[in-house]
Amino acid sequence: MSFFSVFADLVDGLGDVLEPVAGTASTAAAIVLFTAFVRLLVLPLSRAAARGQKARTRLQPQVAALRKKYKKNPERLQKATLELYAAEKVSPFSGILPSLCQLPAFFLMYHLFASAEIGGAPNTLLGHSLFAAPLGDRWKDALSDGGMFGAHGQVYLVLFAVVVAVAVYNYRRTKRQLAASAALTAGDAEGLPGMGAMNKIAPLMSFMTLFTVGFVPLAAALYVVTSTLWTAVERTVLYREEPAGVPVAA
Repeated sequence: MSFFSVFADLVDGLGDVLEPVAGTASTAAAIVLFTAFVRLLVLPLSRAAARGQKARTRLQPQVAALRKKYKKNPERLQKATLELYAAEKVSPFSGILPSLCQLPAFFLMYHLFASAEIGGAPNTLLGHSLFAAPLGDRWKDALSDGGMFGAHGQVYLVLFAVVVAVAVYNYRRTKRQLAASAALTAGDAEGLPGMGAMNKIAPLMSFMTLFTVGFVPLAAALYVVTSTLWTAVERTVLYREEPAGVPVAA
C-alpha cells in the first residue's frame, strides 16, 4: 500500500463515519476535520509566532534607536538589528513557519483529488462531491457545467465569498496594525532584508487565496478556505493584545 493510499483510505473512512451526519457531503466534512487536525498540530508554531511578534513590537524602540544611530550605514544597521534579535532570541521570520508546515498537507490533499489512480487502483475519492460539485473538479469545470450561477458554480461562489470576506477582514486589520506603528515599523523594515517589501505585500496576501481556490481541485480549495478561516480566528485570538507590529502572511 502506497503512502497516498493510506491517506486516501483515512479520508474515505472518516467520510463513512460522518455520513450519518453530513450525508452526501461527508467526504467534504472529512476534509474540513482533516484541516482542523492539521491546524491543531501547527498551533504551537502559531503561538510561537505570536510571541515572536509581540517581542518584536517590544523591541521596536531599540530598533528605532539603531536606525537613528546607523542611518548612514545600512549594512551596519542590518547587522546590529539582527544581533539585537538574536540576543533576544527573536526570529524576524518566525511568522512564516506555520504556513510552511502546512504545505505538505495541502499538496497531499491536492494529489488525492487530482489523481485518477492511487496506488495503482482507481481513485474512489473522485466519486464524492460537495452538494453538486465533484471534489475532484475545478472552477473551470463548474463554468462549463451550468456556468457561474449553476448548481456546480454556486458552490464556488460561496467559497469565493468566504475568502473575500476573510481577506477584507485581514486587510483592514493589517492596515490598522501598520498604521499604528508606521514610524517604528519603517525602521524595522529598513533594518532587515525584505521586510519593507513584506509590509507592502502582507495586507494583500489573503486576496491571493482566490487564485488558489479557482485553480486547484475543489477538495484542495476546501482545505484552503477552511485553513484561511482558521487563520483569521486564530490571529484574532493570539494577537488580541498586540495592536501593532509587522503582520505575517496569510
